[in-house]
Amino acid sequence: MSGRRTKPVALTIAGSDCSGGAGLQADLKVLSALGVHGASVVTCLTAQTPESFTGLEPAASRFVEDQLGSVLGSLKVKSVKTGMLYSKPIIEVVAKQLTRLRRCPLVVDPVMISSTGAPLMKPSAMKALVKSLLPLAKLVTPNLDEASVLAKLPVRDPEDMREAARQIYAKFGCAVLLKGGHLKVSEAIDLFYDGKEELLLSAPRAKRVSPPGTGCTYSSAITAYLAKGESLASAVVSAKQYITKSFENVYNAGKYTFLG
Repeated sequence: MSGRRTKPVALTIAGSDCSGGAGLQADLKVLSALGVHGASVVTCLTAQTPESFTGLEPAASRFVEDQLGSVLGSLKVKSVKTGMLYSKPIIEVVAKQLTRLRRCPLVVDPVMISSTGAPLMKPSAMKALVKSLLPLAKLVTPNLDEASVLAKLPVRDPEDMREAARQIYAKFGCAVLLKGGHLKVSEAIDLFYDGKEELLLSAPRAKRVSPPGTGCTYSSAITAYLAKGESLASAVVSAKQYITKSFENVYNAGKYTFLG
């Protein structure tokens, strides 16, 4: 019994993707692959495939709070990430509970729209995200469209990314990983900025492959490396390497392609 290993615990607070490509399912897959015990709090149930979105059922905010109480009261959580939160009441109870974990790094993936175009956040929820959750965050990981909303400026090229990252950092005081995967450039580039250090992370762009859950996988990998004790900048670099490898190892299930 004394030789039994201990895994660090990371918590994902997100929606369920029944097709297994994104959301909680992607998060837990990544955490397990990186040697971290993944705990989860379900915010929403969705009916979707990688090419269609047919339904969404949010959890009651009091039940989200009950799940959080169970996890935080029984496990020593080393890092937390949030994905799809959907509504103002859910965001408010998540923020309330996470104030108990001031020293625990929080990664906020501000999920607003699915890859199929379905809205995943109510308009009223954006104000709650900005007011209640981002002030608790260690890192926020917006894509180009989400960064445009948070920074209140269009983000269309790498120089726009630099300006948006600085605007987001100035507004919310958390580090930013701005994901540039949808830029029309030859490489997949992301920009990290923490108020002092700027890193431009690039990798060869995967051709003719667009699997679901890339944002979930990226932010979960960062969360895993933080749980294992890496610094934020190091965790981001390690996660970029992980997501690049995931694109190299894509596989088919049914008629869809998923990250490896």
